[in-house]
Amino acid sequence: MFDPFNIFFKSSRYWLIKSISKLLTSGTRRVEFADFWMGDQFCSLVFTLSDLYLFACTYAVGFDNWRQCGSTAKTWPAAFILASLPFLIRVIQSIKRYVDSKLNTHLINGGKYLCGIIYYLCYYIWRHQGRSLRNTSFAFWCLFGTLYSVYASAWDFWMDWSLLRPHVKYPLLRAELIYTDHIPLYYFAIISNALIRFIWVIYIPSSSAPDMYWRFFIAGFLEMLRRWQWNFIRLENEHLGNMDQYRVTREVPLPYSFDNNDHHIDETSD
Repeated sequence: MFDPFNIFFKSSRYWLIKSISKLLTSGTRRVEFADFWMGDQFCSLVFTLSDLYLFACTYAVGFDNWRQCGSTAKTWPAAFILASLPFLIRVIQSIKRYVDSKLNTHLINGGKYLCGIIYYLCYYIWRHQGRSLRNTSFAFWCLFGTLYSVYASAWDFWMDWSLLRPHVKYPLLRAELIYTDHIPLYYFAIISNALIRFIWVIYIPSSSAPDMYWRFFIAGFLEMLRRWQWNFIRLENEHLGNMDQYRVTREVPLPYSFDNNDHHIDETSD
């Protein structure tokens, strides 16, 4: 990543380093598209970031005792802080965008990530107490898990993707589409995105189910696929929005009508 020589795509590597550094200083500068887009990518790395502590703890205590580093250990707050970091960054970005634009939609978007932080807090508290328990922390975890999944799915469909529009050629999509040769994939994305948003239910069974770390792997892998397909429709929607506002365009309309009968070349004027 920090190789100074102009090999292995130096410009791309340094762009990534610069973008990550901007995330860590969110709130101090104007939030551009690349900033909140990168922040969204980091929200899909919650599993990876939370496991950084597990990775370091495993080396510290030895591989034979690695299970004592899980979220049932007394040090679960470290895993929670790492897991909630991407959501905290997006909350700060949303507040900054609201301050700059005064648009309430940014506060609504920030509320989604705040709900995600509370969800993970309830999850880690429940895991620390023992995942076989069905107590108050379990109830709050399920409550905020449902709220966050519905909240995030609705935002995906209506805001990030601009789908579920009435009176369009393809039901539940939008008037303008770029991937017109793959219409069924839009419907697949809608269904799969909503289902994977609720992947947290895989952690509920306490017996006759795969090991919890296998479930971590399955959930993380599906989240990676969800974000992968999310990117295609999100960027499509951003591009169409830029065209509507003439930030990008293939053809600039003339500010007047051109009538061949009224505009002609006078060959004798010379």
